[in-house]
This record gives sequence, C-alpha cells and structure tokens, in this order.
Amino acid sequence: MKGIVFTEFLDMVETTISADAVDDVIEAARIPSGGAYTAVGTYDHKEMVSLVGALSEYSGQPMPDLLHQFGRHLFGRFVALYPVFFEGVEDALEFLARVEGVIHEEVLKLYPDAELPRFEARWTGPGALTLVYRSPRHMGDLAHGLIEGCVAHFGDPVSIRRQRLPDGAEEFLLARR
Repeated sequence: MKGIVFTEFLDMVETTISADAVDDVIEAARIPSGGAYTAVGTYDHKEMVSLVGALSEYSGQPMPDLLHQFGRHLFGRFVALYPVFFEGVEDALEFLARVEGVIHEEVLKLYPDAELPRFEARWTGPGALTLVYRSPRHMGDLAHGLIEGCVAHFGDPVSIRRQRLPDGAEEFLLARR
C-alpha cells in the first residue's frame, strides 16, 4: 500500500482528534515501520489495519466506520493533491467510470510498484453505474467512503447501494436520482 494512504490517515487523525492521538495510535498499533511513512514509500497493508484497529480502541468507533470516514477524507485529499485527474470531468459517475482505465493508469505511471485495487465499471442504464471493487486487502469500507467522497465533491444526487458478491468482491450500484 502506498505511503500516501498512511500519511493521509495520520493527517486525518491529527486534524480530527489531535497530534497526541497520532502518537498514541502509532504506539498502540506496534507496527514495524514505527509510523515513519513517506508518501512515495510502499508499506504492508497490515500496518493500516493495525493503525485503524488502534484508532478504534482509542476512539471507541468501529473499524468499518473509521475506514469509511477515512475514504471520504482521502477523496478530498486526492482532489487537492491531484487536480489534473478532475479536469474536464462533469460529474461523479463519469469520474468513477474512469477510475480503472484512466486514473489508475496514471497512478501506475507515477508509482509503478503500486498495488492498486480493481474497480470494474459498467453502465447499466442512463445515470446508472455499477462498480465492482476487488482487492486482496478487502477494504470495501474505504472504497465506499471514497465513492461517497466523490459524490459529495461533485454535488451529484446519486444513491449508493452496496452488496457483497459470492467471490468476496464488493459491488456498488450507483444511480442518479
């Protein structure tokens, strides 16, 4: 998992709770890196699981809720850090439909060693998009938060329905209201 995910997670903790909370969460997580991340580094996703678990213990919030909250935060950070990805895009569904074929291709140019999740998109009707999220890291709650962050960013009236597929993938059914 790319370091930017870790640095942004710790930034969210600092922004929403405190710098002391960041230190406490890192210490409680007992992670191999000791919490020293660089945005371009690559780290074991198990460290993120440990950090979120430690934050859950610290805050009393369930891990799925924290991952979801982080996804929303992370999307906002992507908008600020990578505005070129949003140029010429009119709405959330258009953006989400291009994640795999455009956004992830560009990310791999910047970070060739990135192990990205897969987002299979297919239009199922006018204003209706199905996204299937596949990842060995199984962070569907993070993906859900990212999708909600996208919808909020574009201000689109889009409903999101999520379901687990038999193979363990997550399917997001998006429809413009």
